[in-house]
Amino acid sequence: MDVTRRIFAAGAATLPFVGAGLPAARAQSTVQDAPLIGTHAVADPLELAVEAYIYGYPLVTVEMTRRVLTNVAAPEGKNAPMGQFANLRTYPDAKFRAVTAPNADTLYSSAFLDVGKEPYLLSIPDEDGRYFLMPMLSAWTNVFAVPGKRTTGTGPQTYFIAGPGWSGSVPTGTRLIQAPTSLIWIIGRTYCTGTPEDYRAVHAIQDQYRLVPASAAGRTYTPPAGRVDPGIDTKTAVREQVDRMDATTYFNLLAALMKDNPPALADGVPVAKMASLGIVPGQPFDPAAQPPAVRAAIAQAPREAISRIMGHLKATGRRVNGWTFTTDGGDYGKDYLQRALVTAVGLGCNLPQDAVYPLTTVDAAGRTLNGASKYVMRFPAGELPPVDGFWSLTMYDADYFFVDNPINRYSVSPRNDLEANPDGSIDLFIQTASPGAQRESNWLPAPGGPFALMLRTYWPKDAVLNGSWSPPPVTRITSATL
Repeated sequence: MDVTRRIFAAGAATLPFVGAGLPAARAQSTVQDAPLIGTHAVADPLELAVEAYIYGYPLVTVEMTRRVLTNVAAPEGKNAPMGQFANLRTYPDAKFRAVTAPNADTLYSSAFLDVGKEPYLLSIPDEDGRYFLMPMLSAWTNVFAVPGKRTTGTGPQTYFIAGPGWSGSVPTGTRLIQAPTSLIWIIGRTYCTGTPEDYRAVHAIQDQYRLVPASAAGRTYTPPAGRVDPGIDTKTAVREQVDRMDATTYFNLLAALMKDNPPALADGVPVAKMASLGIVPGQPFDPAAQPPAVRAAIAQAPREAISRIMGHLKATGRRVNGWTFTTDGGDYGKDYLQRALVTAVGLGCNLPQDAVYPLTTVDAAGRTLNGASKYVMRFPAGELPPVDGFWSLTMYDADYFFVDNPINRYSVSPRNDLEANPDGSIDLFIQTASPGAQRESNWLPAPGGPFALMLRTYWPKDAVLNGSWSPPPVTRITSATL
């Protein structure tokens, strides 16, 4: 029996997966009964409430995302019922609002599973050398397993995914992955060039991604129809729905979700702090039971916390040439603010070994990027992003969604047949209007107002991970630039 497990305890060293070729990652034991630090807050109640909001932001966001993406009777586009894959057949466009900072380089195969009810079997076909990865996220957005070309190769493979309390026998020919939470999210990505021929090839692969509950293993299985709840808002962006929640709604949902998706054992301190405000896993949250000062602080917490989360963008990661990037994505330990920020602007972030995402909102002079100006990003000869997978530069508006444009291009990459300069350097033109027919292959269309750029580096080489390679600056074009 080939066993894959993720096991760790507070303060313990990282342990590798056994026998499956999956990457080591922080282990996650769970909290069932956290010690309390009193019946009421003993510290600044606003600070406690803000910390609680930030701590719970990923869990609440994942649940709201699940509700939106699974609220259908059968798979259609980006949506699918629980326990079924939603296979995107084409790249997302500017109308896509389900997930912030989507990519336009791979076709998504996304599925939400409740492995607390019973385990699931995941089958992956022979990918014949094609780049893919199938990261599995806990309800807290930590990546706990990543089958894919980098880790397990591209041959056929089957996994037995079980919940945190599961024990039993694993079917022959499968590899066990034990999830740290009952709710998990698989966000598969399969590389596609976007040509009609490659779309057909990837669709054939997607059609063979299969999820079967353990109770149906070994027999013909037809997934049941999903249940549609007309009360779920499927139009408003999830982040907006979360950010609009009043504190009582937010903390009640958080407390309910923590029952089946327990915090890590190492999170005992924030769990205890939340308990001091009356936010306890599996118990209703009633702010009326708290003193007036605490109630007022709780009501104020969402606004203060959201400001702190988004403000962290200015403080996080390394800063080089105006770009900010971190190698702490996908597995956050006790960095709850970083985890919340990535949830807000890059939900579904991979481990750094799979992808690093340099981000900028400023030009080389530190001025905010704005479509009122024109920009160029020049890669010297031989200094394109060093990757074993692929790279792309993606355009987002100020809310981290794609920008509508006349050529429906949301990212630029080598698949656009980039034109090199005589000296071998490559210029990417970032502006609202086409730079002309001869340069259009290198054009990334911008909106009329503020925007953000994300440089995706999939399966980055060590030069990206250790910082010896950095993205070039985004330079405002003037008459003397080119």
